[in-house]
Amino acid sequence: MKENEQIVSKIVEGIQERKGKNIVVVNLNKLQEAPCSYFVICEGDSNIHVNAIALSIKDWVRDQIQVKPYATDGFENCEWIAMDYGQIIVHVFQRATRAFYDIEHLWSDADLKKLEDIL
Repeated sequence: MKENEQIVSKIVEGIQERKGKNIVVVNLNKLQEAPCSYFVICEGDSNIHVNAIALSIKDWVRDQIQVKPYATDGFENCEWIAMDYGQIIVHVFQRATRAFYDIEHLWSDADLKKLEDIL
């Protein structure tokens, strides 16, 4: 099994490949009741952009380190796509949907790492 940090790194690269915005890596390892080890959260500008980001993540991680998600959901409307990589869950949102669910706030006691957008 690949190290979680390596998978997270490749997920972030896949997001950046399609200019995903406002990337946050949430490290949940210190929390007792956490559902997984990491969340990777980002957003796109439209349903087409969200779809492109999610497909880029899927392809990038598979091509770079031969890891596939166990499950994906949300490709039907592309407002919020969730991707399950075992101990890593990826959330690709449209901006308004991300603001509504505010996952970062729910896990604010975890270690949050905000990454700079690539222009």
